Amino acid sequence: MEQLFEIKSLNNTYCNQILDLILPIQQIEFQVPVTLQGQPDLLDIETNYIMPGGNFWGALTDEDQLIGSIALMSVGHQTGVIRKMFVKKEFRGKDLGIAQRLLDSLIQECQTQKITSIYLGTIDVLKAAHRFYEKNGFVCIPVTDLPDYFPRMMADNVFYRLYLGANK
Repeated sequence: MEQLFEIKSLNNTYCNQILDLILPIQQIEFQVPVTLQGQPDLLDIETNYIMPGGNFWGALTDEDQLIGSIALMSVGHQTGVIRKMFVKKEFRGKDLGIAQRLLDSLIQECQTQKITSIYLGTIDVLKAAHRFYEKNGFVCIPVTDLPDYFPRMMADNVFYRLYLGANK
């Protein structure tokens, strides 16, 4: 199948497109009670994700339209945290494989950085996301198993961990 998108690292020039992608999915599609004020990291992804050693990737169409995102926060301790994993509704699914390619990009970066554990928080209503993470080897864990350095988001109530193991 011909790829209708490419995965690339994003910088602050994409902040408006990132907001236009993420906020409607959170607020309208899934009625998650979050606002831009509750996630100011979206206004400066370079400072919040890239400079501390993480990254922020986007799936972009040939017309440079952002249709998916994923972010890696580096929190030390050979640990990464997935944030801002979203794909526009009309571009979801296994056929296009956007979510998979975004996650694969993040995992490849984690392996390059010798990150051995990846954590993420999500919410209970995102059942398709839970299945996607579990299909990719993530294990649902209780909140009590999160490390104390995990940057928890207020709305999150379901947590996952993927152990990548020691890198050779």
